[in-house]
Amino acid sequence: MASKSSGSTKPSTDSAKIDELLTRGVAEVYPSREALRGALASGKRLRVYNGIDPTAATLHIGHLASLQKLRQFQELGHEVIMLIGDFTGMIGDPTGKSKARVPLTREQVNENAKMYQEQASSVLMFAGKGATKVRRNGEWWDEMTARQLLETLSLTTAQRLLERDMFQERLKKGETIGAHELLYPALQGYDSAAMEVDIEIGGTDQMFNMLMGRDYVRKMQQREKFVMTVPLLADAAGRKIGKSEGNMVELGASAEDLFGQAMALPDGVISACFEQVTAVPMPKVVEVRERLARGENPRDCKMELASEFVRMRYGAEAADRAQAAFVKTFQKHETPEEVLTKS
Repeated sequence: MASKSSGSTKPSTDSAKIDELLTRGVAEVYPSREALRGALASGKRLRVYNGIDPTAATLHIGHLASLQKLRQFQELGHEVIMLIGDFTGMIGDPTGKSKARVPLTREQVNENAKMYQEQASSVLMFAGKGATKVRRNGEWWDEMTARQLLETLSLTTAQRLLERDMFQERLKKGETIGAHELLYPALQGYDSAAMEVDIEIGGTDQMFNMLMGRDYVRKMQQREKFVMTVPLLADAAGRKIGKSEGNMVELGASAEDLFGQAMALPDGVISACFEQVTAVPMPKVVEVRERLARGENPRDCKMELASEFVRMRYGAEAADRAQAAFVKTFQKHETPEEVLTKS
């Protein structure tokens, strides 16, 4: 399993670890990397979070890019929060959607979220000193009155919310924008103020929502909130690796299925996966890049990647068994000892 040391009460200011946190698998930092470096070097314990809307019954490797950054903060000794969007999940983030989402029920989002903590434990520590806190945004949204909601929404404008690219595209096409979709960034943004966080981590597709949270913290609490974005995993054609594209690698899958899904990833995402989704040392990431650049068969590197995914999730022995089963079934064209059948 990955190292999950929680760090001391006073966070570490190890410059090498801070450098890697700020550069490995990071797209942008707002307001700047140097500003966040200064906060990390100060020794102040920061509160960091990543939010996940439970719109599917399993996490996937795309989630791990943000969770790995949380792990790095955790190992330095900072407070980390995994926020389950049980309220916002009922609405559904409109990011990247050309059509309105179908709202989910509370029962559906709760059912989807059942295994999230167990799946995320392949990266994060959830017990002991410095354990990850799990929160749900229904804690504050379910209790908010209409008056409080309107006061919160008054801190932004309709023009700001309509700036989003996908809304502009819908307007050009004469397609509808649900009021619940329009307000989603404000709802997610308020989460930062409700939890009084110092940093939010998320994919580049979440930048608008996260910067909305930065506005709320500044206006409501008169202080800074940092935003760290991680690149989205995508193939050479720019097609996102994830649930919406039907090509996700599921953390809820069995060891053998997880291995097989990883082997089905496009060759073009191998090095990015090693860097963003795993915790292997950076020299290993560089080695993989060099091997691929020299023309080595991508299958060999992908085999190592698939094995690492299973090791993170189920341990080394399960990874060895999953690799042996894959080789036996797909490389030697033999029938596995157990064949999964669906009625």
